Amino acid sequence: MRNHAIRSNEQGVSESIGFMLIFTIVIAGIALVTLYGYPLLLQQQLGAEEKIMEKNMIVLQNDIKSLAYKTVPFKETSLKIGGGSLTVYNSSYSPSSSAITIRYSTSPTGVNSFQPGELRYESVKAQTDISLQNGAVVLRPRINQGSTNGSVMLAEPRWFYDEPTNTMVINLINITSDSIMAKEGIGTVRMRLIEIPDPYTYIDESGVDDVEIDYTPGSVQDYSVAWDNYIMKIHGMERTLSSGNPGSGELMEYSLRNVDRLVIKKFEVRIEAI
Repeated sequence: MRNHAIRSNEQGVSESIGFMLIFTIVIAGIALVTLYGYPLLLQQQLGAEEKIMEKNMIVLQNDIKSLAYKTVPFKETSLKIGGGSLTVYNSSYSPSSSAITIRYSTSPTGVNSFQPGELRYESVKAQTDISLQNGAVVLRPRINQGSTNGSVMLAEPRWFYDEPTNTMVINLINITSDSIMAKEGIGTVRMRLIEIPDPYTYIDESGVDDVEIDYTPGSVQDYSVAWDNYIMKIHGMERTLSSGNPGSGELMEYSLRNVDRLVIKKFEVRIEAI
């Protein structure tokens, strides 16, 4: 009887130890998934939302191209805005936005301080801004409450330089709205091309020789790195004046020599709803 009692107690201890081992392995597995797997899933979700918004902003860029260059009077696009908000920043409501000045030898004043306004997606968790401004789509990471100097151009505006004829074409697109608008979730962006009675709506000058472009970044949003790469590498312009490196928030000046003809067209696109 004594040996039988000992064997029974040993069997009970063995089952308890096995249960504790299995329970410990399960808890450790859940902890590892929570510690390493869940952040990776969140990161993948944020990356997917950012990629979706990049595509959405390029779709909106194509809508603006249709309004400006194909004389389509009205465009409407439905899209999903995940992980952040889409906001209209009208240049008239945001005096701290970036500005572009174009000068040429036959008219030293040129187009003074053109502020394009922007449609901006601001990601909450990914800390990324994607801006549709002056016909271009620009991405800019946010670090330390909006202070960072990096930016990249995802889709270029319609500026051209034809070397055989030495002709430069610059299209300026201003985004406006009657009020400040922002949207999260599912939204429908409705936009319309506005006729503007402006002496600089269309300029066609011959024999201009030198063309100078000044880019002044906004006091809060600095996209000068993206525009610096675009202006210098795509169009071969020279940086002639700078108070600092691109991204420093200072004025950047560029020049293109021996231009026989300069064409500047200015468009205004009104965002009616988001």
